[in-house]
Amino acid sequence: MWTIFQAHAAEGETYAQDAGTSREDTYDYWFAPEASTYVAVRGEERILGMYKLQPNHVGRGAHVANASYMVSPNAQGVGVGHLLGEHSIGEARRKGYLAMQFNFVVSTNNPAIYLWKRLGFSIVGTLPKAYRHRRLGYVDAYVMYKLLEDPARWPLPEED
Repeated sequence: MWTIFQAHAAEGETYAQDAGTSREDTYDYWFAPEASTYVAVRGEERILGMYKLQPNHVGRGAHVANASYMVSPNAQGVGVGHLLGEHSIGEARRKGYLAMQFNFVVSTNNPAIYLWKRLGFSIVGTLPKAYRHRRLGYVDAYVMYKLLEDPARWPLPEED
């Protein structure tokens, strides 16, 4: 996982963390107490990709899931991201989340945007010039959202 993270951080094109992020900080990010972390493997030791699933917010926003994904540069373009995305949607439903939200999808990350749209996510907001791309300078980031259940079927919220 560390090798995959380092590759994405050094690339500076899709992830907010920079190349100087320590191994300890990376571990804390991927294995935060509220997160469930998953990997896609080939064989016994080759990790192809990973994601973490957690509440997007605490309290009144905890019914919406958030997830972060990384695919090994050596495994991109062969469907690993799609498998991780499908798995995360299933896990979010299984854990009782009613929706999923991605807070920061870099607008130039066309493969990710295409994937998330194919899996039913919509761009619901644009954060102008919110990402400092290593090659392109400041570019937009998107907020993407997907309802996991029909809101008419959502349980009534508990009263305080």
